[in-house]
Amino acid sequence: MKLSYRTEEGARLGSLLWEFGPGWRMISSAMLGGGIGAREWVLNAQVVAGYARMDPADHLAALGPARGAGVGMMTAASVDRYVRAADGGAEAYATVGLRVPTWAAAPEGHTDPELAPIRVGTINIVVVLPVAMTDAALVNTVMTVTEAKSQAMIETGFPGTGTASDAVCVAVPATGPQEVFGGPRSEWGARVARAVHTAVRRGAEAWRLGHSK
Repeated sequence: MKLSYRTEEGARLGSLLWEFGPGWRMISSAMLGGGIGAREWVLNAQVVAGYARMDPADHLAALGPARGAGVGMMTAASVDRYVRAADGGAEAYATVGLRVPTWAAAPEGHTDPELAPIRVGTINIVVVLPVAMTDAALVNTVMTVTEAKSQAMIETGFPGTGTASDAVCVAVPATGPQEVFGGPRSEWGARVARAVHTAVRRGAEAWRLGHSK
């Protein structure tokens, strides 16, 4: 994983780039490269808080490597403050921005405070595993990532299950024996849950400390 910087709109912004190369499958909710398929890289790009471009996928594609299909996500959080945690071969990387935490289920018509103009907060999570997975197991793993993230949010006292713009990506080898489960009580799902929980919790605690002054 590489950290680099660029200047946009007068701001110094960081980007995290994972270059996996061929031979990987990923599942992601990201605007660029989302869904399930062969991907070669993952980009987590910091943008300005008042991001208003109408072409985010094209923007991310321009920031990523020129070769191969990849996953691109963005955040207003400082990506150089990313948190990494590992458990039994499962790795989790989280960038945590919690300016506007939200509950997943809110009354119809509810507007979260300070979302106009939109100022992206965002918890972005990248998980890397050394084992192949079926499509169903990949979906199950995304559920586990989300549950572990929400557990960390609640435990650290933030009033929400995440933010309205969170993104996730899980990367696994494209070949090899496939795991068929990714739930929190499966072998690899449990490792993912612990790694994600640790990364998000540390990130949330650091965010609170940095914004309590």
